[in-house]
Amino acid sequence: MAILRASEVRDMSLEELREKLAELRAELLRERSKTAAVGVPENPGRVRELRRTIARILTVMREKSS
Repeated sequence: MAILRASEVRDMSLEELREKLAELRAELLRERSKTAAVGVPENPGRVRELRRTIARILTVMREKSS
């Protein structure tokens, strides 16, 4: 799954944002469980990028709801 830029996130509707947020949170959970099982992450930067993208989505959702 590609990481979304802020401009791409702002172009999405609230419903699309909710769906993408659920997908990213599930993917983050999978990455964290892989790390816990193996010990060393396959792609260490992936967790960071997922967390940042989730934060971007939450920020835009708060902006749109205000």
